[in-house]
Amino acid sequence: MAVQEARQNTEPGTHAGGCTCGDCPHGAREGHRRAVAAFLVQRDEFAAGQGLPAAVAHSASASRQWVSEELTQSADLVAERRRAEGQAWLARLWLRTTCTVWAAVVVLLLAQSLTAIGAGWTTARTAGLLAALVVAGALTAASWFHRARGGALAPVIGEDNRLSTSRAVATAWVLLVGYAVLVLAARLAAASGPAERDALIAGLDLARGAGVVTVLAVVCGIAVLVRRVVGLRVLTQRLQKVRADRPRAADLLTDDSGRGTFADIQYVVLSGVALTFAAVRLARRPDQLPDLPWGLAVAVLVSAATYVAGKYAEGGRPVVLSVVRSREAGDLDGPIRTGDDIEIRGAGFVPPGAHTADRLSRMVVRIGPVHVHVPLVPVTGGFSNPTDAVLTVPVPADVEPGRLEVQVVTAAGVETNRYTIDVTE
Repeated sequence: MAVQEARQNTEPGTHAGGCTCGDCPHGAREGHRRAVAAFLVQRDEFAAGQGLPAAVAHSASASRQWVSEELTQSADLVAERRRAEGQAWLARLWLRTTCTVWAAVVVLLLAQSLTAIGAGWTTARTAGLLAALVVAGALTAASWFHRARGGALAPVIGEDNRLSTSRAVATAWVLLVGYAVLVLAARLAAASGPAERDALIAGLDLARGAGVVTVLAVVCGIAVLVRRVVGLRVLTQRLQKVRADRPRAADLLTDDSGRGTFADIQYVVLSGVALTFAAVRLARRPDQLPDLPWGLAVAVLVSAATYVAGKYAEGGRPVVLSVVRSREAGDLDGPIRTGDDIEIRGAGFVPPGAHTADRLSRMVVRIGPVHVHVPLVPVTGGFSNPTDAVLTVPVPADVEPGRLEVQVVTAAGVETNRYTIDVTE
């Protein structure tokens, strides 16, 4: 479908049949979809050897360079449309989060109404509903003031424009404890006798809510610690980070490349189980903070420690292991000379989440004082160069023969170690 749509002669900027003007969210989405379709067609045509001008078709290096430049320009257009779509999506997200919050309030009202059949409506039900209205109102106000950054989800979106697992878990616990305190406050305001008021105040004692307070303190501390750890590791070039186009729900369970990670999954699952248990305890005993059993609280703490350890263990600097002269079939063996292709072997050249063409085209190899952009070599369905473990670049004529240092600069701006090679005339 994408190939067929790219081949259609549709006038750009029209509002009929798919707006691409960028003035509305649908236009940004449609413009990105069409740019991607056109890029895929162009890449596959170049991979099949089609579309090359006669002036560069006779030279393998010249045709490769020309193809790389054309694909880079097309990839930049796709990236621009993708960023526009991401901004439009974030602008719409605040309304979705607001609707979700108030839908949860309606669900709570229906659940309380159904459970009140036979048992009757109680003060605790009124207090729970009033507390939900206060929380929903606060989240709605936050959504309005942060409507350009995702509404109520703005606090849990990290600097890399992804949903932060640590912030999401901490926010969930903060909302639960805040809701529980509001329920107790509403019941305390409606209490008629001193005995009932004393019982409600006693429900806030640390002896009853020690488990949930401990978990709240730990998860909030971890949210701050993880942000600091990630920031320092990025600054010291021990972790590669590229900005995402927009946050996704899968970010809570995956790494930057979209693969599921054990540390994140177990942290979210165990925290979700503990939150569910605490919410049920609050529904059963609305006169005190949820008394989270220490066994369950310790399980959450162990899960949090595993999550932090996973953050310390992930990442690592890219490394160049070896550099050899690239040899095609029929070539004679020999030293590296100017004009030859060299093959750089190593690990970590492509940062997680940087597999799109616009980010691959930003990779640079420093050969002595000369910066060489890594050419994009298309194949059907992707690119054969660059890859995470191997890069192939030409040695430009501007390089002076002699002993030179080779260094790779990734799309995240991280530099590898220096590797020395000998270039002869």
